[in-house]
Amino acid sequence: MATASDKPKSVHDFTVKDAKGNDVNLSQYKGKVLLIVNVASQCGLTNSNYTELAKLYEKYKDQGLEILAFPCNQFGSQEPGTNEEIVEFACTKFKAEYPIFDKVKVNGSDANPLYKYLKSSKGGIFGDGIKWNFTKFLVDENGNVVDRYAPTTSPLSIEKDIKKLLEKA
Repeated sequence: MATASDKPKSVHDFTVKDAKGNDVNLSQYKGKVLLIVNVASQCGLTNSNYTELAKLYEKYKDQGLEILAFPCNQFGSQEPGTNEEIVEFACTKFKAEYPIFDKVKVNGSDANPLYKYLKSSKGGIFGDGIKWNFTKFLVDENGNVVDRYAPTTSPLSIEKDIKKLLEKA
């Protein structure tokens, strides 16, 4: 029986799989500001989001920003590729230098535990469920979910929020 002390207290309490299937303990990101995004290669929002995420990462990676991209095929089957194909697409077409993880489910009973935690920390405007690709969660240096942004929110439009957290970190 799980006790209250087993309940994750921050994003840093999770271990996820990278695109190659290796375990990644998110505690390695302690002290960093995180932008966690569910991504897709064939979405109408793909070009603008991937382009702006790359710009943000380039500008702030040396100041402590880390972008964690989680491919998801739950919305219109817009991420049908293998992990290898997804990484190649993001890194070749959009010069993504940030980590891309294993394809996950973000909704439903078999949603990735990290996403269950993110959604319970910051529900959306219409409840906890994630509505589409490129929902963004901003996480502070201590692993606390600070904000949640809609898929249509441009990554560059949240730059001021990222800067504020980086100055604090």
